[in-house]
Amino acid sequence: MLRYRKLERVLLQNHPELHERWVQARIAEDPAMLGLGDLVLKDKERIQPRAGRLDLLLQDPDAGRRYEVEIQLGATDESHIIRTIEYWDIERKRYPQYEHSAVLVAEDITSRFLNVISLFNGAIPLVAVQMQAFRVEDDAVTLLFTTVMDELVRGPVDDDEEVQEVADRAYWEARGSKSTLEMVDELVAMARELDAALEAKYNRFYVGLAKDGQPHNFIVCRPRKTTAMVTIRLPQAAETQAKLEASGLELVDYDRREAGYRLRLGADDLAQRREVLREFVEAAYRSHAG
Repeated sequence: MLRYRKLERVLLQNHPELHERWVQARIAEDPAMLGLGDLVLKDKERIQPRAGRLDLLLQDPDAGRRYEVEIQLGATDESHIIRTIEYWDIERKRYPQYEHSAVLVAEDITSRFLNVISLFNGAIPLVAVQMQAFRVEDDAVTLLFTTVMDELVRGPVDDDEEVQEVADRAYWEARGSKSTLEMVDELVAMARELDAALEAKYNRFYVGLAKDGQPHNFIVCRPRKTTAMVTIRLPQAAETQAKLEASGLELVDYDRREAGYRLRLGADDLAQRREVLREFVEAAYRSHAG
């Protein structure tokens, strides 16, 4: 028969054995205990130029995201918050090919500092995790991690569709040119080969796709005077990046807000690289449909 046992809280800040390095080692052994996903250890005590050492650098190998983790025993304080943000900023600038999240782990995240941290959220992807230690046996303890503030998740471009100002083809003809709109027409035609119910949707900030009146933006186009900026909405992946770089298309970057690869297309791309473009449009359609 199972017995009820009240857990005994163990405070770590001044504990003679369970110090910060001990906590760091436990998380390094099993990063999933933080509750942030199936993460792997990339580095610990990572030297930061002129800024000390980062406690832990964790990585989600599937999502291409890194987590800069700082641990503090006891209550949060100003210097620890600043250090967490500083290390996150250094790492994201050194390795811009990844998405980065700053993670603050502390025994006591007070309401005052939670309010301070929340001011940064939205500008900085900041996660606050409260850590508690409990004695489970006379000679054994366990750690419990609770996310008390998660990073703000931004909606994709089509989530804001209902508040976008409606435009029409004439609006984009005035902003771009006939030739760049023809490039957009060809991309829309590729999409319609996959689903004949798709149609171009003209908004003031982009030309997207719609199906039965609802946004279906697996490709997003912004015609310019001589080129068209096109976002192919696919998850960020090393294999996709390599294919795009080898395709001859001009890859600008990965747009995290729109969750897609931004390409700068010229007239030659539609003439010479139509099939590779078709391949990526179809991949985005399959990904968006799934």
